[in-house]
Amino acid sequence: MRIIQEPSIQEWDLLIKRPAIDQIPLRKAVGKILEQVKKKGDLAVKSFSKKYDGVSVRKLLVSEKEIKDAERKIPVELQQAILRAHQNITKFHSQQIEVTKKIETSEGVYCWRKSVPLERVGFYIPGGSAPLFSTVLMLGVPAQIAGCKEIVLTTPVSADGQIHPAILYAASLVGIKQIYKAGGAQAIGAMAYGTSSIKRVDKIFGPGNQYVTAAKQLIQLDGVAIDMPAGPSEVCIIADDTAIPSFIAADLLAQAEHGPDSQVMLVSNSMQIIEASLKEVGQQLEKLGRKSIAEKALENSKAIFISDENKMVEFVNQYAPEHLIIASDEPQKFVDGIMHAGSVFIGNYTPESAGDYASGTNHTLPTNGFARAYSGVSVDSFVKKITYQQISKNGISKLGTTIIVMAEAEGLQAHANAVKIRLNNF
Repeated sequence: MRIIQEPSIQEWDLLIKRPAIDQIPLRKAVGKILEQVKKKGDLAVKSFSKKYDGVSVRKLLVSEKEIKDAERKIPVELQQAILRAHQNITKFHSQQIEVTKKIETSEGVYCWRKSVPLERVGFYIPGGSAPLFSTVLMLGVPAQIAGCKEIVLTTPVSADGQIHPAILYAASLVGIKQIYKAGGAQAIGAMAYGTSSIKRVDKIFGPGNQYVTAAKQLIQLDGVAIDMPAGPSEVCIIADDTAIPSFIAADLLAQAEHGPDSQVMLVSNSMQIIEASLKEVGQQLEKLGRKSIAEKALENSKAIFISDENKMVEFVNQYAPEHLIIASDEPQKFVDGIMHAGSVFIGNYTPESAGDYASGTNHTLPTNGFARAYSGVSVDSFVKKITYQQISKNGISKLGTTIIVMAEAEGLQAHANAVKIRLNNF
């Protein structure tokens, strides 16, 4: 990690840039994959799985037997951990249900808004070296609470052609039965356009690499919604002189091990904390199984010394991180100023890993600065809001003139007539 001391505000835009690859060839390559999936369906999905993952998949749909067998393949301790996480995630998200309220805006005029669940949703769950079964819970629980009728899940298989049993176990826990052995941009295409095996969905959720992210962005042009713009994972830590360097290092590495294109950022008003934390990073890095991945991520990462606490918060708001950890014994002095972050972890004893797995909040969050405008996944992500109104005869008689005057002022005579014809019918 590179140390930058007291950067000027003019330098901030450069410092907050995320690592990225050239989007033009990426989108061109992904566009070709999507086009083939649209034309050839299952054949294209299987062909790209063979080409990019080196695995031949005979049947995309996971059988009921495979799902049932998954439970006995994972340790009891892991099962219990997944159940505990499921309980906490459910408890938190169940409080997000919006109660429908009918409002009388004026005499005889009633308006209300109702949450209606999305009919079919698709989940992309990364597999391979880091099978994210936790993401199944993060997406499946709010979808269940919202009342989605159908859930399609796609995930890449391992070298032996199998899906990690913990993914299947978590899927069964949230009632997902349509599980398919497909990864990469081809899986996004299958859910977006539909194939003979995989149903077309209305909205696609889930993280992925830059190919998956590009595919999600491209399928929006064809009218398929996505959860949010998202890319490689990231964390920013605000630390004062009460922070604990070994904790900071562990949190930085926890994010760095996600992938070589991840980014971690440390912002502190104490050079002593920065130096001690980076020393700890070096020591802890040596013990990681994913050391080489974390090392590459650290090349894209920075430790920034800013002496003024207000400017620290200002910088972090400009960065708008996916995850923000406030490493301090007095975190509230920073918390109130935070305007842009996907999820905030407050105090020295709140690791970002807690939100990733089991505290109850959702870990599917906006990255790449999109936390300035987007929220993380919630029950709201799985519903659409429909507004309703009902006007009585007395109500239209009292409101009608207002509508007529406004419609005629805009030159929309038919709008005005739609009210006049009713008033003339009294």
